[in-house]
Amino acid sequence: MSVEARVKAKICGLSTPETVEAAVQFGARYVGFVTFPKSPRYVSTETMRALGGLVPQTVTRVGLFVDPDDALLDERLATGTLDMLQLHGRETPERAAAIRHRTGKPVMKAINVGEARDVEQGIASYAGVVDCLMFDAAAGILPGGNAQAFDWTVLSGRTVPAPWFLAGGLTPVNVAEAVRVTGAPVVDVSSGVEESRGVKSPALIRAFLDRVKAL
Repeated sequence: MSVEARVKAKICGLSTPETVEAAVQFGARYVGFVTFPKSPRYVSTETMRALGGLVPQTVTRVGLFVDPDDALLDERLATGTLDMLQLHGRETPERAAAIRHRTGKPVMKAINVGEARDVEQGIASYAGVVDCLMFDAAAGILPGGNAQAFDWTVLSGRTVPAPWFLAGGLTPVNVAEAVRVTGAPVVDVSSGVEESRGVKSPALIRAFLDRVKAL
């Protein structure tokens, strides 16, 4: 695999300076901050401002939103610490397009995958509307971060006509196999690098990123 084709990684749900610094130090290309209040990984606007300020320009800062209204988007974007918006709720293609147009930021839409047709429908609905897609396990208690994987073979050999991320139940142990099966260009992890629910481990972040580098 060439340097240009090397798999990239996103560490999502970061909430402390130590874990942000670990993600940056060990090679994450994307870091994610959760704005959904029901998530154990939720961070306030001020915390997001502080954490985002620790991230160099070479790393993309992603805000995870669940069916956000314009006021929430404006409040978080006003911090100046978001480079991309991740929509992880029931946002329609029309709403996703409106958010993209209104904010001027790249938008990623998460697609909940339970079976192959979810992938097909997600691509058909959003590939020409947003900047990139994320394929995640079908929603559990939360819209994401449920430590659940889906059947990766539904992506095997598939051409996705947009940049895309693989999420859902990834860990340092299984990420290499996930990439082998799916061909994912970018992998996203949250619960898989936690020592307890919502609490990231710098050591597990490093282990995950080291596995990705080895790909």
